[in-house]
Amino acid sequence: MIEIVGILDWVFFVCAAVSVAYLCFFAFLSLRKQPDSYSCSVKKSAILVLFPAYKEDRVIEASVKSFLDQEYPKERYHLLVVSDQMQEDTMSRLGRYPIEVLSVVNHTQTKARALQLAVENVASNSFDIVVILDADNIVLPNFLSKINDAYQSGIIAIQGQRLAKNPQTDIALLDAASEAMNNSFFRKGQVVVGLSAALSGSGMAFDFKWFKKHIQQFSTAGEDKEMEAMLLKQGIYIEYLDEVVIYDEKTADSEGFSRQRRRWLAAQYGALRRSLKDLPAAIFSGNWDYCNKLFQWMMPPRVLLLGLIVCVIILTSFFHWQWSLKWWMLLFGLIMAFSMALPDEMFDKRLKKALIKVPYMFLLMFINLFRLKGVNRSFIHTRTK
Repeated sequence: MIEIVGILDWVFFVCAAVSVAYLCFFAFLSLRKQPDSYSCSVKKSAILVLFPAYKEDRVIEASVKSFLDQEYPKERYHLLVVSDQMQEDTMSRLGRYPIEVLSVVNHTQTKARALQLAVENVASNSFDIVVILDADNIVLPNFLSKINDAYQSGIIAIQGQRLAKNPQTDIALLDAASEAMNNSFFRKGQVVVGLSAALSGSGMAFDFKWFKKHIQQFSTAGEDKEMEAMLLKQGIYIEYLDEVVIYDEKTADSEGFSRQRRRWLAAQYGALRRSLKDLPAAIFSGNWDYCNKLFQWMMPPRVLLLGLIVCVIILTSFFHWQWSLKWWMLLFGLIMAFSMALPDEMFDKRLKKALIKVPYMFLLMFINLFRLKGVNRSFIHTRTK
């Protein structure tokens, strides 16, 4: 019996060790200084900016007002708010700005459907680039200029750097730290070796023709994962621009965190299930970018990985303490990966205090593994205080 348990221990250890090694490698790569940004382009692309807004009355006006401060020529971009079930008062206030508001009835309540409805109302040859933002996003004045510079250099899929705009609560602060580590593990570290960056769901830009051609094929609340799979399957590189900053609202309480992560888990494993059949073809064709993405989706979320390693350490310490030694080394490696991936400015007293909530977040994530059915079909609001 003890031999069987020992074999299982090693099997689980190897699986966990592969994930930890992956995170360590790309966290280390993310420490490298990125090359200079793309040179300033004289040519100004026509840009469509989409704000899908499902019951986003609280935040949409501030986001729109802020966006209109762009340095980019105003006649070269068009801002379109896709309004789904917003209040008449909100619609009236938005009408004061030089934007278009498209009122839709989105029965599926997914961002994918909102984007489809928006594109259906836009002429095919009207724009060069489409930008997708969340209703709570705030961007810097150089946002469109930086995207245009990359596009004019031949890049047709771009992800900007999302940063937290409201880390007031412990949950929001931990959410912000998670986003920052995502930027290091799955974006900055990836592009250093020529692999594509992961999409974030907002702060994204695409070639308009490509987007209009493919958007109708996306159907879930994890439309960013569907876009990633489509782009990488076609061999299209996704660039990460850390100078293109998007301030994103983070979930502020445990209930909002749980609901958001449920949707993310459902989106990740749903995308993996749909895309796994393409893995053999990707391997034989040498599409390592696509293979790398599928491996990312196979990895457990970091808070689950951390919690499971700690649980195994506790169990093996009582059952067979020698087995726990390798798990302690693995825990050290994971903490090192987190330390390298997290920006120095985030290491402060507030974050150290917030870490006490991590076991609770692990419990919420673990429970979510058994509550994924039907989650990946509708908008999920970011709850704040």
